[in-house]
Amino acid sequence: MMKSLALSILVAGLAATLTVTAFAQSNTVPLPQVEPPKAPSKPVAKTVAPFEFAKDLDGLFLQLARTPDSKLAGRISTRIWEAWQTSDSRSVDLLTTWARTASGGRRFHVALDLLDQVVALRPNYAEGFNQRATLHFMMENYGKSIVDIERTLALEPRHYGALVGLATIFERLGEKDRALKTWYRVLAVYPAMTNAQDSVVRLEEELAGNRI
Repeated sequence: MMKSLALSILVAGLAATLTVTAFAQSNTVPLPQVEPPKAPSKPVAKTVAPFEFAKDLDGLFLQLARTPDSKLAGRISTRIWEAWQTSDSRSVDLLTTWARTASGGRRFHVALDLLDQVVALRPNYAEGFNQRATLHFMMENYGKSIVDIERTLALEPRHYGALVGLATIFERLGEKDRALKTWYRVLAVYPAMTNAQDSVVRLEEELAGNRI
């Protein structure tokens, strides 16, 4: 009698356990399937094609005239100056270097003697006359500087360095109209030169005020 009762209780408990388990399984909400996060992709570096400088002066001047960016124009200008300052003679290049050194030490007469030799040896070397024009400007010999600037421009009409010197001399002499016209010549060759742009604006305002 006791064994039958115990067996009945065991069977009832087992049935209740199976019923609860089945109910729990039938009412379980499935968890959403979440994909693991992907590793962030590396940003693709933007490649900028390097600027290709022209290999001759004509090409460099064409690039200079078409470049509105002042920094890039400055890089082109550096290439132009490198070409200008190299003659076809090692002796002339050496004399010019000595002249620059003497001029930097304010030994102007020594520098002048050296540059006289440069233009005598290479009368078709525009930069020789430009260097001597610069020296005369430093010595405040403006008339002689203008003569050498004109010789420079006769050999290289695009020499904006010589034109800047000429415009500066005209301003010092009080000839603002001629200075303004010369600054315009600078911009025709080197449109992105900020010094020339500023000088044009300033002189136009000054001249307009004088005419009122």
